[in-house]
Amino acid sequence: MLGWLHAPAGKTRGAMALTHGAGGNCDAPLLVAVAVAFAGAGHAVLRYDLPFRQARKAGGPSGSAKRDQEGIRAAAAVLRQEVPGVPVYLAGHSYGGRQSSMVAAENPEIAAALLLLSYPLHPPGQPEKRRVEHFPALRVPVLFAHGTRDAFGSVAELEEAMASIPARAEIRVVEGAQHGLPVKTAGQVADWFAAFVESIQ
Repeated sequence: MLGWLHAPAGKTRGAMALTHGAGGNCDAPLLVAVAVAFAGAGHAVLRYDLPFRQARKAGGPSGSAKRDQEGIRAAAAVLRQEVPGVPVYLAGHSYGGRQSSMVAAENPEIAAALLLLSYPLHPPGQPEKRRVEHFPALRVPVLFAHGTRDAFGSVAELEEAMASIPARAEIRVVEGAQHGLPVKTAGQVADWFAAFVESIQ
């Protein structure tokens, strides 16, 4: 597996598998900043590339969703081996978050909670093509962080879709943000997630 394990500062509170969107990799500035913020808050963070990105340095995923989902399961397994005895969380930006949520829908025991950054609710300009078929099967608590100018789905559209999730689901809004959340929000995202996790325990 291609990735980086960020060691937590102080006592280990949890472990997070964090991955990227369709056009990026695990070195995306947002992912690096989020990993650093969570490590500073006591989480071990595995920042890793999905299999499609390991196979080629550029280009989006193509017919590789199941393979990418296996990569997410493998990342969770690595964390359980490297950091035993703490809750494991799945997190991802855009495509990585969507695939992580699909894995959790199939295997709810894989994660204690999900963090989905800029969930790609639908392709830009195509609101009828919603990517929510698995939402009714999500029994893992999920926190969405979403920008008010995200072309892949408005906050209102996402809130409507979240109603079909039977697990605890909440959204935190980043004013003015597009599909890529600003790097400067990483610390705030970590704070939001910490409060969310505390509220579900």
